[in-house]
Amino acid sequence: MTVTVRRLEPDDPEAEVARRLGWEAFGMPTDPPAEPARLDRPGMTWFGAFADDEAAAPGLVARMVDRAYDSCFGGVLLPTSGIAGVTVVAEARGRRALTPLVAATLASARERGAVLSTLFPTAPGIYRGFGYELVAEATTVELPTAALAAVRPPETSRVRRASVADVEAVRQVYDRWAIEQNGPLSRRGVSFPATDEELLAEVTGLTVALDPDDRVVGYAAWNRGQGYGEAATLEVEDLLADSADARRALLRVLGSFASVAATTRLHTSGDDPVRLEVPSLAWAVRSTSSYMLRLLDVPGALAPRRYPRSLQVDLAFTLAGDALPGLDGGYRLSVAGGSAECVRTGSVDPGARVLSTRGLALLYAGAQSAANLRTTGHLTGGDPGEDLDWDALFGGRQRHIRDYF
Repeated sequence: MTVTVRRLEPDDPEAEVARRLGWEAFGMPTDPPAEPARLDRPGMTWFGAFADDEAAAPGLVARMVDRAYDSCFGGVLLPTSGIAGVTVVAEARGRRALTPLVAATLASARERGAVLSTLFPTAPGIYRGFGYELVAEATTVELPTAALAAVRPPETSRVRRASVADVEAVRQVYDRWAIEQNGPLSRRGVSFPATDEELLAEVTGLTVALDPDDRVVGYAAWNRGQGYGEAATLEVEDLLADSADARRALLRVLGSFASVAATTRLHTSGDDPVRLEVPSLAWAVRSTSSYMLRLLDVPGALAPRRYPRSLQVDLAFTLAGDALPGLDGGYRLSVAGGSAECVRTGSVDPGARVLSTRGLALLYAGAQSAANLRTTGHLTGGDPGEDLDWDALFGGRQRHIRDYF
């Protein structure tokens, strides 16, 4: 099957076909919208693959969306292409329609400045062929609401219901948390257009924790749900705090629902400090959404990060086997005083370590050590004595992702 790829415009003649392809892959809506399809949501660029061989599968056979985000890795925000809405018509699956579609979409993302690309896969094996690897999970857990009521009382923090005037301070709590992790999306910018009023209206309650100086140092966004008793669930969309004391204050507010909602469902990720405050082992994982990463610009992704200030290293490496053109080859990463420079080298050092694209993604996110990458074949060669230097460069931050797209 011969395939051509082009960008789909907001009022594209194929917009309705693209919309129905999404329904085919992700489920039909109960009430399909009556208005004409348009591909003009903020921060989203659509691409379509078209079959030239009408006898095989005519017209639009696959679609994909590049979403404009910024991701937190290594203590900085990095322009990111979030891949979403990937759909291939049933009759064209397995016929390599995705290969040119991914190449065109990621090439466009690189042109607009994205240095990383991420996605939530339904089948990770498909995306490993394009250099992506699993680095984090968004998780939904359930625990007895009574366990939250038993959390130790706070000593200095107090709580109150948030108003619109508090929403910017709530956003700042998220910003402070996210920048110290590997993986979270920035919730600012074109792909998060909600106003303060809209954000507040999305949940039943937004509770803020205040320090003794009345500064917002934590929040819990929650939905009450329906009914009461053993079958009722309190849904916590987000809970973050700058301190253990503020976290305990918020958890006890949620625990106050124990008499009417027996279960609390918390949307979280990674190793959540909430678990350190709950005085029981109750923490049942109900669902997970895996998250994949690949680098689109090696120097652009490595150089801006913050690194350990006490570490001074000059490391050569080779990237090999990348599905995208122009990334394979030799690189040198020099780190001193917490900052780095990463450059392409004119030649490949035969003694340098060789990383696969997936191996570089795992190392970059702090998801696997250099020693483990050697056992999987994603790292070969080089001086094994330098492995701990690489681990020190990229380890030390928790991996989290809280926003599904």
